[in-house]
Amino acid sequence: MPTERIAPPLTAGERETLRAFLDFHRATLAGKCDDLSDEDLRRRSMPPSNLSLLGLVRHMCEVERTWFRIVLNGEDLPLVWSDEFDYQAAYDPAGATRAEAFAAWEAEVEHARRIERAAESLDVTAYNPRWQQDVSLRLVMQHMIHEYARHSGHADFLREGIDGVTGV
Repeated sequence: MPTERIAPPLTAGERETLRAFLDFHRATLAGKCDDLSDEDLRRRSMPPSNLSLLGLVRHMCEVERTWFRIVLNGEDLPLVWSDEFDYQAAYDPAGATRAEAFAAWEAEVEHARRIERAAESLDVTAYNPRWQQDVSLRLVMQHMIHEYARHSGHADFLREGIDGVTGV
């Protein structure tokens, strides 16, 4: 079944607009993976790169977890695919499956949505230890939109290289 992608509203408040654009970009990445086998999803772009569609989904799972659960919610958690906070580990698609990658990613997206909805406002801040400064929910949502949009560009090329499909 194709991924449903709903266009963001043309007139809405800031929070609703950010939320809608983030979900739009989440759906874009998922849609790039529609109708592909695990083998296709693990296919790497070109040596020596580990970049694959499955690696991008796993990476975005880590990004969701980091920004929403670890930074904003202050949860003491390891990354999903690395106990050493090695963000590159998620890119390695060896042995990875759609089922495990999407289950983890979808769970992190749901945590992120819950944390965002529970926040009093976009002005809520939390300390980001990697940046050594406070960040707002507004910045996190903008950063997530940027991160998904950037990686959707990679996903465009990966998908086209697998079966020639463009768009989504």
